[in-house]
Parts: sequence; C-alpha cells; structure tokens
Amino acid sequence: MSYLSINGYELPPPKRGVKPIVTTVVDAGRNANGAVVGQRVGRDQYKIDGLEWSWLTAEEWSRILSVLNQFFVYVTFIDPVSNSKKTIKMYPGDRNAEPYWLDDNGNPTFYRNCKFNLIDCGE
Repeated sequence: MSYLSINGYELPPPKRGVKPIVTTVVDAGRNANGAVVGQRVGRDQYKIDGLEWSWLTAEEWSRILSVLNQFFVYVTFIDPVSNSKKTIKMYPGDRNAEPYWLDDNGNPTFYRNCKFNLIDCGE
C-alpha cells in the first residue's frame, strides 16, 4: 500500500519530510470587551505539504503530472488525526522538478527534486 494515491493511482514512496497539515477554520472576531469570539466553520481541512521525490524517471514524473492535470482530484492518504485512510477532494499546488539526464534529442530521461503539494477543497 502506498502512503498516497490520487484518483486511484498509487504514487511512489516520497522522500522523508512530507507534512500533513490539519487546519481548523474559524469564523472569529472580537466583541466590545476585546475578547475573541468565534466558532468553528465546517470540518478540519488538510494540506499535504512537502511531497518530494529525489529522483524519478521521465515516465514516472509525467504520469504523476498527468494524474494532477484534472484540477480537482481525489486523494487517499493516512489521516494523522485518526491514523486511518481518508479520501478527500483536493487540488495541486505548484509542481516543479529539475531535468537531470537528457537523451540524444534533448528530452529528459530523468528528473530530480520533483515536488508538489495538495490542498483540501473543503468539500
């Protein structure tokens, strides 16, 4: 089982340093006495930050990027709150990598430092 799958595609194991972030959205303000008043809005939301692969073939990186080409994706990951699988609708942040090896035609055959993050849509 992979740590993370996107629309059913299991990603290769990422480099250490993945940071699942849990955010509680709050509608807050201050009352006439200056005390904070607020309430929770919806459910906790997630960001999966720091997804990185030190080295991927051009085919592997292309496959990951093609899965992320559908702006909204369904991501299955281990929820740190419940320590069990969770699937939610997310969208990808910036995706970047460095071409490392090129073939005779100048096309990358390998990439290094392949990175992106995933952000919860709140649905």
